[in-house]
Order: sequence, then structure tokens, then C-alpha cells
Amino acid sequence: MSLSLADIKSASSDEALFKLLSAELNHRLPKSVHDNCDILVQAIRELPRGMRAMAAIYRLDVSMAMDDLGWHFFNFYHRGLCNETKLGLRELEALEVAEVFEQALAKIEPNWEKIGQLKEESPNAFADWYDSSDLRAALKPLNKRLWKICEASPQYGLMQFWLIYARKYPERVLENR
Repeated sequence: MSLSLADIKSASSDEALFKLLSAELNHRLPKSVHDNCDILVQAIRELPRGMRAMAAIYRLDVSMAMDDLGWHFFNFYHRGLCNETKLGLRELEALEVAEVFEQALAKIEPNWEKIGQLKEESPNAFADWYDSSDLRAALKPLNKRLWKICEASPQYGLMQFWLIYARKYPERVLENR
């Protein structure tokens, strides 16, 4: 069964709403699309506006829970996905997060090719380079800002913006049916 506008509006708690949104995203983006960023980005772009934004920021939330911005760009080294994340943050009205992400991307850009080369080698090669790099130092204040935003909602991290958005714009989450 697909998520409906009534389901969103009647969700009695953040937990209930989060489960509904997560289930819908999992239904619309099966595991088979997650292994290839080209396929994933195309699938994200086919989603309704709100779902698209939610799907686009998911990996950033995971990155900030597990690592930092530098590792995010290494793990999800894909320009299309970066663009979708920027657009998604803006759509979800996570404006401070969008600002931090865009500043981080500007610091990543001069290192983009280097990160790509290290990605071809191994995560260890990236770790060895990144740990003592100027990039890590430059991203440090941005990481701190982003972690502080995530800590404001420890249960949901950046996905707190899913909940705010779905309650404010439930019709944007879904296609017209």
C-alpha cells in the first residue's frame, strides 16, 4: 500500500511519521538502485518533490552520524548526488545545512580529482591522505556546525527536516493521485 496524504496528516507522532516516510522511500527506492550512483540519482529524480528531497539528503545524514563531510564526499563521490543533496536541503528548507553543505562542496572542489584518484585506490589511501590534509582542517568548523544541527534532534539527525517538511507541506511529499 502506498503512502497517502491522509496517512501523513494523521501520523500521531514523529516516530509514526518517520516510519511512514521511511517505508515509502524504501518502497520507491529498492535496494537494487543503491549500488550504482548513476542509477540511484536517476531514481531519486523520478520521485515526487518531497520524496526526492528526503532521499537526496539521507546519505548526508548517515555520513554525519558515522564520519564527517570529508568522508561523505569520499563515500558518495558523485556530482549528480551532490547536486541532488544541495537541491534537497533547499527544498526541505534546511537552509543552514544547505549553506554548510555548499561551503563544504566549495572546499572539496579543488580536491575533487584527488579524492577520485584515492577512491580508485582504497579507503585506506583516502584515510592516510585526509587525516593530515588541509582539507580536513578546512572542513573542521563546518563539521562542528553540522554536528550541532544533528544534535538538536538526536533521534533523527538531519532527517528531522523530513518531519518538519511533511507536516508543513504534506501535499508536496506525494504525487497528485
